[in-house]
Amino acid sequence: MHLGDRGLPVPQFLAPMAGVTNSAYRRLCREQAELGTVARPAGVFTCEMITARGVAERIPKTLAMMAPDPGDPLFSVQLYGTDPVVIAKAVAIAAGELGVAHIDLNFGCPVPKVTRRGGGGVLPWKLDRFAAILQAAVRAAQPFAVPVTIKTRIGIDDDHVTMFDAGRIAADCGIAAVTLHARTVEQAYAGHARWDAIGELAAVVAIPVIGNGDIWEAGDALTMMAQTGCAGVSLGRGVLGRPWLFRDLAAALTLGEAGVPALPTSTEVARMVRRHAELLVEHFGDERHGLADLRKHMAWYFKGFSLGGDLRSDLGLVTSLAHLDDLLGRVPVGEPFPRHELHAPRGRQGSPRVKVTLPYGWLDSRTLGGTEVGEAGDAVSGG
Repeated sequence: MHLGDRGLPVPQFLAPMAGVTNSAYRRLCREQAELGTVARPAGVFTCEMITARGVAERIPKTLAMMAPDPGDPLFSVQLYGTDPVVIAKAVAIAAGELGVAHIDLNFGCPVPKVTRRGGGGVLPWKLDRFAAILQAAVRAAQPFAVPVTIKTRIGIDDDHVTMFDAGRIAADCGIAAVTLHARTVEQAYAGHARWDAIGELAAVVAIPVIGNGDIWEAGDALTMMAQTGCAGVSLGRGVLGRPWLFRDLAAALTLGEAGVPALPTSTEVARMVRRHAELLVEHFGDERHGLADLRKHMAWYFKGFSLGGDLRSDLGLVTSLAHLDDLLGRVPVGEPFPRHELHAPRGRQGSPRVKVTLPYGWLDSRTLGGTEVGEAGDAVSGG
């Protein structure tokens, strides 16, 4: 597929995940992807979601979160916001000053603190505001030839579907591609992704559709692409503790499923954990912060392996590289990958929302009219 004017020979995307896809994890995933193919770039590895207002106001903590993976030929960032003016300013700074080469806009987040402000997955319901944000972002990115994409969901719930309008407006506004998480906001991360919705959207929009949801193995991605006709795939929870999934998929896309490497042994996983630790120390600038960030990944990396409770607990409390080396030395040598963990959900799942949290009167019409959405508050009456 193409992303703007740039060819993308391996159409796999790392989905932005808060607290996970910092530059260290993105680099680890990219390194794995490059092992699976000679094509470059070997995918798009997107920074965790960044607030547009934080960029527009040049808040140091926000800008620090945008630290690039220095070896990535396609620096990709996802922005979140509800104000077209703020979005445009953030895009101009990101593309014109920070070297960002691809910008994704978040219209898929189901978290109540986002949706109650009219943001994330519920914003496409308001067609005028949605179009205004897209137009502003594309105009701001155009002088720098930076493609803008969006990520969205099927809709707020089954009675309030937004994906078709969102796809049509995106194409009309010059958006380069749309990623569809094949769940509603109401579903959040529960239940099964509805891949048929990806195919339905791909059949009616004139821009590439990237499929997202329930991709746990390389074969799942190939099946999704074959069933839906999507141009690429976005991997999120499936790569938690499994960055080699990008290697497997890159090999599958270029060589076929027969070219997928063997699953890693416990020893190979331990080596990957060590590499991840090195990258985190480099990213944070000290061992204490780097190893503290690594702790949450341990259960994902070693899920299903026979480590024993004491070692698992100790890995979750690791404090330094020397401590990590000692603990990894206790990992069983050469244990085969636990196949019963294949095709199993990873990361957060939870239950569907009893009710999606919305600003007052949000569903009364498809436009905002005299109502404005505040970046830091609920919908308020316009003057």
